[in-house]
Amino acid sequence: MRDVTVSDIDQLTAADAANVGFEMDEEAFRGFYDRTARALWAYLSRISGDPHLADDLLQETYFRFLRARVPHDGEAHRRNYLFRIATNLVRDAHRRRLTTPQSVAAHEDYADIPSESHDAARTEQRTDLLRAMARLKPRERELLWLAYAQGSSHREISATLGVKCASVKQLLFRARRKMAGLLRPAAKGARREDA
Repeated sequence: MRDVTVSDIDQLTAADAANVGFEMDEEAFRGFYDRTARALWAYLSRISGDPHLADDLLQETYFRFLRARVPHDGEAHRRNYLFRIATNLVRDAHRRRLTTPQSVAAHEDYADIPSESHDAARTEQRTDLLRAMARLKPRERELLWLAYAQGSSHREISATLGVKCASVKQLLFRARRKMAGLLRPAAKGARREDA
């Protein structure tokens, strides 16, 4: 492989600029990235169940966001569009894993996730929650994460996931009920051990 020179990079940049009209200048993008990257990575990590995949998808999400020629009405619209791209990328990655013969099972060992507190009970509860989240369908994880971790409104969830706004309330109810059912056996097991 030959070395890339400055003139090669200039040619690539000029060719890329001719094909794509970015809606944001570099400073505006950096500010937007700083405000959204942490929350977006957390969303990608939780709904995909794989922090390493989340790293890759984070980059791809921002790349596609910048390449899109969609005018953005404001900060909320940009954020919703960004999360919609991320959601679609996670779904695509999930489909690829299902169709790939060397498919690796979902990450089951959540004990290595660092806890904010060294309190054993809190760590156990967090582990139970992460295991329950891993057992939910991707759409259910997406709904719960957007609603409760991100604090998104039903309208924002609708725009991000591409579902009707009227359906969000019912879908969230079902996802919460399923999550409660998954957590209930863990809570019963803990009570039995205390007795």
